[in-house]
Amino acid sequence: MKYALLLLILGAFSQHTYAQHPQSSQQADPPTGGFRTIIGQQVPAFSFEIEKGKKVSIRDYKGKYVLINFFATWCPPCNQELPLAQKQIWEKHKDNPKFAFIVFGREEGWEKLDPFKEKKGFTFPLLPDLDRSIFSLFAPNGIPRNVVVDPEGKIIYQSFGYEAAEFEQLVKLIDSKL
Repeated sequence: MKYALLLLILGAFSQHTYAQHPQSSQQADPPTGGFRTIIGQQVPAFSFEIEKGKKVSIRDYKGKYVLINFFATWCPPCNQELPLAQKQIWEKHKDNPKFAFIVFGREEGWEKLDPFKEKKGFTFPLLPDLDRSIFSLFAPNGIPRNVVVDPEGKIIYQSFGYEAAEFEQLVKLIDSKL
């Protein structure tokens, strides 16, 4: 009870928006903000499907700035952030050979991501992380999350939740690097 009250009080003062799963009255991901990675660290090694049946490694992106986003289709703050990412980041930098934007649908497969992408009009890659195997390398819980990796493979930025001012910092960082 005391813990629930503390979370309620902290939530009232927080400007960050994070996801609450729609099928639950409880928080699906407690707002810890905790990361398993730190700025300056080499990005953890992982492989993923870039399209159905075609796997690549994050190491294949060496030499580029990579923005990695973790989201879910049901997540309200994710649905606030992704249209902004489309307009303010992807549309501006998609043709830059030094940039990649990789968006992982946490616990969601192609059957959910493809129709969502089409409905929303997104043109960046929306990729499955069905079992959280990629997400869990970066954090124990909480979405949306953004991670920026530099051309040498080092993490240079991390964020949890959605806040307009923080998103603006992310846009400025990417603009300054490209």
